[in-house]
Amino acid sequence: MQLPPYTVRESARAKHLNLRLSPRGELEVVIPVGYDRTEIPSVIIKHQDWLDRAQQRLASRQPQQKHLASEALPSIVELRALNKTWDIEYTPAPVKHIKINESLESTVILWGNTRTEALTRKALKKWLTFQGDRYLGPWLRRLSQDIGLPFQDVTCRGQKTLWGSCSQDKNISLNYKLLFLPAPLVHYVMVHELCHTQHMDHSKAFWGLVGQCEKDYKRLDRDLNKAMQYVPRWLQD
Repeated sequence: MQLPPYTVRESARAKHLNLRLSPRGELEVVIPVGYDRTEIPSVIIKHQDWLDRAQQRLASRQPQQKHLASEALPSIVELRALNKTWDIEYTPAPVKHIKINESLESTVILWGNTRTEALTRKALKKWLTFQGDRYLGPWLRRLSQDIGLPFQDVTCRGQKTLWGSCSQDKNISLNYKLLFLPAPLVHYVMVHELCHTQHMDHSKAFWGLVGQCEKDYKRLDRDLNKAMQYVPRWLQD
C-alpha cells in the first residue's frame, strides 16, 4: 500500500503517536520524544480507513470552508508557548450565536453564525482566553512557588499594549497573546510581573530582583520588544 505524504513533528508534550489532518488535507504525525519513527508507516496503514473518511469529509466541506474562512480568519492556530497547534474548522448553522468545541485531534470547531466575521473573531478570542486560564494561570502559580514570590490572583485578557500587569493588591493579569510567543519570553514576562509584587516601579531594586530570578533578563527584555511578530495578524486588529 502506498503511503500518503506526511510530515513528522516531535512534541515533548505528546504521550503517544497522533495523526492530524489539517483543513488543507495535509497529514501530520505527532510523536513523543524518542519515538521509533520506523513504526510510523504501519500506524498510518492501520488508520487508513479513518484517513479516507476524514479526507472525504474535508473534500465535501472544502467549498464551504473556502467561503467562510476568509483570509482574515485562521485555519490553523499555533501556540508556540505550549508547543501545540490547533486546526480551526468553521461550521455554519442558522443561529445567531457561535459554539466552540474541541476535538481529541487538536481541532477547534466553531459552529453557528460563522458567516459574521466579527462574531467569529470574538469567539476565537474567547477560546484563547480559555486557553490562557487553562495553561498560563497554572504556569504562573508554579513559577511563583519556584522563585518564592507569591501573588493573590491571576486573570487572562486580550490587552492591546501590555503583555502583563500587576496591581497594588498583587493581582496579576496576563495577555492571552503570550500563548503565541516562545516559552522563554513567556517565562520572562511572568518573572517580571511576579517581581512587581515586591516593587511596583522599575527601580534599581526591581531590576536587581529580576536579575536574581532570571539572569538573561536583559536579552529577553530586548527580544520582548519585537515579540508582536509572533502574534498573528488577525489578532492584532
